[in-house]
Amino acid sequence: MLAFEDATASVDEPKSARLEARTQPSVKDTINRAATLNGVDVSSFVVSAAYNAAQSTIEAHKVTVLESEADREAFFNALDNPPKPTKRLQEAFVHRKKLIANAD
Repeated sequence: MLAFEDATASVDEPKSARLEARTQPSVKDTINRAATLNGVDVSSFVVSAAYNAAQSTIEAHKVTVLESEADREAFFNALDNPPKPTKRLQEAFVHRKKLIANAD
């Protein structure tokens, strides 16, 4: 049996926010079984798993890896010498500005 480790145990704040989800009965049954096998309630099991996945997703989006020298060279060259914006990009910026102005 795998030992359950609550990923949210180190978060020092009251549990006042609610989370709800609709799912298929078989998915719920599987989650219930896994929580029971770990000796924890379903809420702790689901929140801990979701929190782990959320942290992993956020970390994955923080890092850009340029593995080859050619990739690094192309990336830094583009930063140092950016291409001139195309007509289509300029139109997109105009459209974006209109959308933001109309958002209020």
